[in-house]
Amino acid sequence: MDVLDKLGLPAGVANLVLGDGGVVGAPLSSHPEIDLVSFTGGLVTGRKIAESAAHGIKKVALELGGKNPNVVFADADYEAALDNALNAAFMDSGLLCSAGTRLILQDTIAERFVDDLVKRAEGIVMGGPLDEKAETGPLVSKEHRDKVTDYVKRGIEAGARLRTGGHWGGPEHEQGFFYAPTILDQCASDNPAVVEEGFGPVITVETFSTEEEAIAIANDTEYGLAGGVWTSDAGVANRVSRRLRHGTIWINDYHPYLPQAEWGGFKMSGVGRELGPTGLEEYTEAKHIYENTEPAVTGWFPRKD
Repeated sequence: MDVLDKLGLPAGVANLVLGDGGVVGAPLSSHPEIDLVSFTGGLVTGRKIAESAAHGIKKVALELGGKNPNVVFADADYEAALDNALNAAFMDSGLLCSAGTRLILQDTIAERFVDDLVKRAEGIVMGGPLDEKAETGPLVSKEHRDKVTDYVKRGIEAGARLRTGGHWGGPEHEQGFFYAPTILDQCASDNPAVVEEGFGPVITVETFSTEEEAIAIANDTEYGLAGGVWTSDAGVANRVSRRLRHGTIWINDYHPYLPQAEWGGFKMSGVGRELGPTGLEEYTEAKHIYENTEPAVTGWFPRKD
């Protein structure tokens, strides 16, 4: 709060109330004097908040994560798409709701692309925040690393092929909850690693042959937060980006966040928007005030025949 005070924020505008969700979050989301609840987090908690807020008919803005497709067509800038596929999935150890963990490749480039991706991924240096050579860090807790470990295990059991990763790291990573950048290819659309949000440094690979198939695969998820489209064909880029049911689509890029532009998801990725003009409007309520400056007698009641 000292930082907020130094910024000159008026007292009472921002308050920090710390505690577990059941202790703090539930009473806040159900309290009759709170008009709006804005939440960023997991789907399970988001559902609980929506249910709690519904009793008071209060407004909610929910950003609940995603299972984000990164679609690469054969005519894309190969090196740029390859480099950004790594960045899309492995930035911040994959701990991003918008991470492009579903890599969807056109079949004519898929084998080469995955081979090159594996070589690049195996060169990523893991380390702590004080390690100047580190390119990616640990996960947030042992519990979360165990969750990612189980997620990858179930993906392999369902038929995915482990190309690299799938382990915690070397002996130098015993102090910390590290998980090596992982790539699973030959993934079916119903594979748990494709369907579930793993929230870790894991890429699943699916393939397509036609534009229509690419759109269908990319939309085959209950989430709809973000996605990427890589192609040198402006017509393809326009058609595909318009038909993808995801709140943000990057064309020939991944991860730029602009405060001027709205951010939020479709489907299970939430309701409402952050950032941009629409994000500001989330925190307002429209009100209509009508004033007649020249009031007159209507003569309606009682009727005089």
